Amino acid sequence: MGIYEELQARGLIAQVTDEPEIRELINNGGARFYIGFDPTADSLHVGHFMALCLMKRLQMAGNKPIVLIGGGTGMVGDPSGRTDMRTMMTPETIQHNCDCFKVQMERFIEFGEDKAIMVNNADWLMQLNYVELLREVGAHFSVNNMLRAECYKQRMEQGLSFLEFNYMIMQAYDFLHLHNAYGCNMQFGGNDQWSNMLAGTELIRKKTGEDAYAMTITLLLNSEGKKMGKTAKGAVWLDPNKTSPFDFYQYWRNVDDQDVMKCIRLLTFKSLEEIEEMEHWAENRINEKKEVLAYELTAMVHGREEADKAISAAKALFSANMDDANIPSTALTEEDFDESGAISVIDILVKAGLCPSKSEARRAIQQGGVTVNDMKVEDVAAAISHAEIEQNIMIKRGKKTFKKIILA
Repeated sequence: MGIYEELQARGLIAQVTDEPEIRELINNGGARFYIGFDPTADSLHVGHFMALCLMKRLQMAGNKPIVLIGGGTGMVGDPSGRTDMRTMMTPETIQHNCDCFKVQMERFIEFGEDKAIMVNNADWLMQLNYVELLREVGAHFSVNNMLRAECYKQRMEQGLSFLEFNYMIMQAYDFLHLHNAYGCNMQFGGNDQWSNMLAGTELIRKKTGEDAYAMTITLLLNSEGKKMGKTAKGAVWLDPNKTSPFDFYQYWRNVDDQDVMKCIRLLTFKSLEEIEEMEHWAENRINEKKEVLAYELTAMVHGREEADKAISAAKALFSANMDDANIPSTALTEEDFDESGAISVIDILVKAGLCPSKSEARRAIQQGGVTVNDMKVEDVAAAISHAEIEQNIMIKRGKKTFKKIILA
């Protein structure tokens, strides 16, 4: 089985432009492919994780990845999947985010001579002459065809800015530049990028007379059809300072039963034979499957040591071992307590990052979703004394999100 067939068996491939040619290129290690990452935050998230895993699989099969950091396209913002315009970022913020991406990507992709390369499209997009771009590139685009693209159609009612309308042209130009400068012959991305990717392949064919190819991968959706990687607190990040290794582990440990094997196929590097065997495990082994998924992904992102700590912390939590050092904790200082030597549960929820605001913390308590040492908090005005904190407490929001609260 070639790598293309393996990607099919794992359910990763959604759409391709020229399947016979793509199959041959990938299976023979002849793909010089790129995936773009716009630096919209200072950390990669689970959505990027899928793309990084794909790049790693293809690199292991002898293909050459080009990691494209969108320092230039980030100035505009991709309208795909958006109902409103993205917040404009300063050049300084974009550069900071690009630097953060580079550090994280090196955990997945092997960079170096004759291996993967990393480029930033700000290096060429920021140097473009507008009139020259219109003549050389814009002339090959039909406005009618662009307006039929899904990435634009869904924005027409809310309003699509001319700034965003240029995004497809910029992404297509990226492909052309990478083709000419690095011999890039293939682009990968999510299904929501299909229109932009087709525009790039057509631009290369029109400008150079050479072939270029595009392939989209299956977007990671949960059983309700929503994108995975989202929680009540926001996105699941790869940066351990934004989503701790323990929280990352718990996120995957708690996926819906019907999504577990799909995630194992799409994201882990377990062999198809191992996965096939897991498919036949007894129904009462579902939690074991979830532990395999959570451990493998946590180890991939944060290392085996952190994955081991996450398992240890989870076992300690459910065995009521409050002293386990691996359970994620938040330390309070003397300044956090009021004059009576207490701190409100609402303040603890916000301080621990279990709720983003006091109003949401109040709602969580009112809805019966907060416990302290397994006792439901009934009163929004409830407070915890300094003496109780000295003994360490466990505060939970729902059944799956919790923190140990200690004194600094």
